[in-house]
Amino acid sequence: MSWGFLRDLLSGVNKYSTGIGRIWVAVVFIFRLLIYIAAAENIWKYEHDEFECNIKQPGCENVCFDHFFPISHIRLWALQLIMVSTPSLLVVFHVAYRENREKHHNQKLYKSPGEIDGGLLCTYLISLILKTGFEIVFLVLFYKLYNGFKVPRLVKCDIRPCPNTVDCYISKPTEKMIFICFLVATSCLCIVLNLSELSYLIFKYSIKCYLKRYIKKHQGSKSDCHKSEIVGHRRPAAAGQFHNSSPSSPLNVEDKCGKKLLVDLKEGQRPPSRYTSCI
Repeated sequence: MSWGFLRDLLSGVNKYSTGIGRIWVAVVFIFRLLIYIAAAENIWKYEHDEFECNIKQPGCENVCFDHFFPISHIRLWALQLIMVSTPSLLVVFHVAYRENREKHHNQKLYKSPGEIDGGLLCTYLISLILKTGFEIVFLVLFYKLYNGFKVPRLVKCDIRPCPNTVDCYISKPTEKMIFICFLVATSCLCIVLNLSELSYLIFKYSIKCYLKRYIKKHQGSKSDCHKSEIVGHRRPAAAGQFHNSSPSSPLNVEDKCGKKLLVDLKEGQRPPSRYTSCI
């Protein structure tokens, strides 16, 4: 099987990842993909031929092998590698969409098409959630299909067409168990890295949004204070204009009896005392 497409995908994702994301890419590429190609494939290559039972009943070995290994460890591992790497395509496609959009409008629409912000941030977070989900699902699947992560040396089978309970022997059980433990350890490490990156991005952009709101609110309060200062400076001037107005200004004043009185107010002169309570 050719894994060139997966290598190209991981190298492309590495451009748009955070520091933790680059560690994840290195773990997947070195400790999972290369180990799979270099060693694991050869260990499970002839697992069906090397599965032996102590009876030569036609069909018995095939039925027992299918019962204990409904899907080969190595094929399930390959499927897991493909599934956990596929969500990264969402990020690559989103960046390509941004680049094509800038070419179509023939202008700069983003600071950098690969910068993690806005819609690309949501896409990146979704890809992390999907990768973590796939890792957990495959770990549970491994555990349920093979009744744990151990590879037994001997399994007992009584499924028809076997005439009675037969003993079947698995080849290289210790070596297989070591690689399965390594698979589980690397999967758990990738889950931790994905959750760490998810928490880091959420915390980082939450702080960033909070600071933006705080600065905006602070600037708004400063502008309100500035406006109030301007109004305060204008009030004395308005009062001066009032005093420097014409010597006699007609003013309608309503007294206690509800009658309207016209009083001529002269500059610096108070109205008669009988009208003071009505003003």
